Amino acid sequence: MVEQCRSHGADQAEVGVDASRGLSVGVRLGEVETLEYTRGAGIGLTVYFGGRKGSASCGDLRPESLADTVEKACAIARHTEPDPAAGLADAALMATDPGDFDTWHPWDIDAEVAIARALACEQAGREADARISNVDGTSLATSETVSVYANSHGFLGTERATHHSLSCALIAGAGSGMQRSYWYTHALAAQDMESAEAVGRRAAERTVARLDPRPVPTGRHRVMLVPEMARSVIGHLLGAVSGGALYRRSSFLLDRVGTPVLPGWLSLVERPHRPRGLRSAAFDAEGVATRESDLVRDGVLARYLLSSYSARRLGLETTANAGGVHNLDLEAPRSHRPADFQAALAALGTGLVVTELMGQGVNPVTGDYSRGAAGFWVEDGHVVHAVDELTIAGNLKDMLLGIEAVGADVDPRSHVATGSMILGEMMVAGAG
Repeated sequence: MVEQCRSHGADQAEVGVDASRGLSVGVRLGEVETLEYTRGAGIGLTVYFGGRKGSASCGDLRPESLADTVEKACAIARHTEPDPAAGLADAALMATDPGDFDTWHPWDIDAEVAIARALACEQAGREADARISNVDGTSLATSETVSVYANSHGFLGTERATHHSLSCALIAGAGSGMQRSYWYTHALAAQDMESAEAVGRRAAERTVARLDPRPVPTGRHRVMLVPEMARSVIGHLLGAVSGGALYRRSSFLLDRVGTPVLPGWLSLVERPHRPRGLRSAAFDAEGVATRESDLVRDGVLARYLLSSYSARRLGLETTANAGGVHNLDLEAPRSHRPADFQAALAALGTGLVVTELMGQGVNPVTGDYSRGAAGFWVEDGHVVHAVDELTIAGNLKDMLLGIEAVGADVDPRSHVATGSMILGEMMVAGAG
């Protein structure tokens, strides 16, 4: 297809092909609700005529369909305005080492075994506590994906990965006092997942813990985010230092390279070559070779997250982050890294532990932050009662700089490796 693009007059071209297959099952109250086999492939290409760009895609891989897709992409490019920043990443930056990061672990599981495992998970959850009154659903999924990327520099790269997950959502209580929660496990290799019974029991434990919530007075309180919520705060930082937000001038961290964005004891390191990492890759979405590098070192922003296009718009060089950030580690000394969740609670002392965030009240330009929240009230390092229908508010600049601790209770289900995060005081709007 790259050669076909050249024959139509394109001076540059890039093509991506994705093929996947998978199995997913869903059960509820001992019955099978869904059973799906998936299999598909698709192709997308982009051509460049000078600074003019055209893209097209299709899911039909017959030669005549591919030829038609090439013609459509070229026709689109001929009718677009030139953009001096458009084009492939520099040829000298292409990856030369394909790498093998242990991301391919197909799970030889058939539908009957998958259903049995999902049912065992649900049963373990229902039997864990008499207060579990209903089930919202339990699902198991497995998938295999192969991606191939080629461009007119002569680069050809292949990536492949497997993903497996099991989740369970339960309901506790009755009437207006019902509460819902869930748990899930996710890994590249099935043997790295939690057992079905452990997932069900954890879902039950989290659900019943939310029963009988009580109000919290409105005011400034110390706040801690569990790992799943803590990575959303890091996600806001990543969005703010991404090229698209920067060249559009829609980031609260404009022109901040070389200045503190986190406390001086905290660093963020991108490690794209980690064995069995959820986002390990030898190259980014443009074929640029990835490498381990600091994003934040000792609290100071070391660089942005740039593709070749956003880098050109900003007069900089790509950071091999076309398609997003790869495995990101939060590094902190022991003095600011509680050993586990209980140690993090002790470090919090008295305040709010947030286990759920709701709404989209985040302004990416100013950093103003206001979101609905639920979780637990803690006194003297011990959980006292559940809380819900709260709002926590602040500004992301202050929240990031004010981080007091990041726990060692890292959630392995994400490429952003963070534990529980103590943010210090925030405004909490509760009852009264």
